[in-house]
Amino acid sequence: MSYTSMETNLDQQFDPNRMTTYEEEFKWLKWVPLILEILLLTWGMINLSSATAVEDKSAGLWKTQMITIGIGTVGTLILMFPHYSFLSRLAYLIYMGNLGLLLAVLAVGRSSLGAKRWIGFGGFSLQPSELMKLSMVIFLAKFFENKNTTNGLKFKDLIMPTIFVLIPLALIIVQPDLGTAMILMLVYGSILLFLRISPKLLVLITIAAAVALPVVYNYGLKPYQRQRITTFIDPMSDPKGAGYNSIQSMIAVGSGQLVGKGWKKGTQAHLNFLPEHHTDFIFSVFSEEWGFAWCSILLLLYMLFIMSGLSVAYRSNDKFATVLAFGITSIFFWHIFVNMGMVMGMLPIVGVPLPFMSYGGSALLTSMSGVAILVNIANKKYMF
Repeated sequence: MSYTSMETNLDQQFDPNRMTTYEEEFKWLKWVPLILEILLLTWGMINLSSATAVEDKSAGLWKTQMITIGIGTVGTLILMFPHYSFLSRLAYLIYMGNLGLLLAVLAVGRSSLGAKRWIGFGGFSLQPSELMKLSMVIFLAKFFENKNTTNGLKFKDLIMPTIFVLIPLALIIVQPDLGTAMILMLVYGSILLFLRISPKLLVLITIAAAVALPVVYNYGLKPYQRQRITTFIDPMSDPKGAGYNSIQSMIAVGSGQLVGKGWKKGTQAHLNFLPEHHTDFIFSVFSEEWGFAWCSILLLLYMLFIMSGLSVAYRSNDKFATVLAFGITSIFFWHIFVNMGMVMGMLPIVGVPLPFMSYGGSALLTSMSGVAILVNIANKKYMF
């Protein structure tokens, strides 16, 4: 199917009672995102127990992650069964609520490692910037629900949604959280390309981005962020400083060779050469202990997950669900792409977790909620 015909179908009024022989025969495939989530979570917990084995003798991080999975499971059941249309009705309220949390971070947020990103709740903390990824996709799906995009989005069509994306983006950059801000922009751009931008506007945006990049680099980034980009090009220019993380990560990935050193036998994490090995660099730990062969299987699972999300978007019955499913899938895609590229030295170091593998409550709850919504959309014909 051509891109144009796909766009035309996107704006058609679908029959909600449509049922084909193919869908009836293969409706078990609509549970694939959830099945893959369970597999990835299980593998992730096994890997996390190794990554935190040395410094976390009490298994506190592992237990906290299990509690988060329990909370996420409850959230999954809540989000899976009501018809997804309730998200359309609450879209703007969800966005405004999340925006309020981002403002609260600036006022009463908790700081860690030079960043102010979390709000404390008793013994737990919440990172609103992670939740904003999903909130923004729900908002954009609602905003474009009744917009005809067959002929391509024009400049005037992008003014309002861009403003509503830039507001939380600015609040996130102030924290600072460059990784999350980058993911938000990539997801927004992916949705716009999916909906279709007029060719002239796409050319203008490309030129504007090319002009803005050096300005943002020189005046919008902090010195340590600029240093990350320069050391990405040549990590050995500062091997004991800004290039240290990248070098140690590449050593871990390469030392796994074909089948890895074995579970809990990796040295880069256990001897603390690799910083943040339970969060941003969890894939480095996995690569060292499991090797290229098992990394290939992990990549295959992620690829199947992305394909299943795109399948949900393609076969959805209305435009809100289609844009929502595509947006959620793009969140996962960019997280996987950026995180793995980062740990292998192919992209600059930014704080982007690997879905279902990295330690982190807010990121995990966002991912599990996204999967629940995908399964909800896919199975709406078979529920209630």
